[in-house]
Amino acid sequence: MQLVVTVQTDQRDHARAGMFDGAWWPHSRDVRAELPGLITALSAHLGAILRVGLDQDAWDDIPRSLTIGGRVVHIGWFTASDDTMSVTRGFNDHFMLLVVPPWATAPAAAAAMAMAARTGNRMPAATILAATGTIPEIPDAVPLLAVDAEGQRIQEAEGCAAGPV
Repeated sequence: MQLVVTVQTDQRDHARAGMFDGAWWPHSRDVRAELPGLITALSAHLGAILRVGLDQDAWDDIPRSLTIGGRVVHIGWFTASDDTMSVTRGFNDHFMLLVVPPWATAPAAAAAMAMAARTGNRMPAATILAATGTIPEIPDAVPLLAVDAEGQRIQEAEGCAAGPV
């Protein structure tokens, strides 16, 4: 597991400086194997984690809760397929993490995590993953764009011309 967290422990949603508060690169799609390490690491940095929200399409067999470090962590899920997760440590105290797919190469995962954790980043998960070559498994017929940190196209698949997104 690799984790990059950029939040301050007193930061709240209304003070968010970018799209994500950090990023996580799990080794597998097994929630029971991956989540305890993440929650333990986040709890050391942020305090007790009460709930997480996961992208249902990114995980196998999501339980309703897990007991981690003697605490019950409630698990919710959504079907947005957007490679993100939310972490809640208290009422209205939410953090958003980019979740890099387990099949990503180390250089692509490192680049995606750094981009997501950059202060002021406003790029959504799909843009970050496409720009870093960490793309979910999708049909070959879908053209993908690579973009820079400002969202400008730097190249396009299939040899098409570059230009503003």
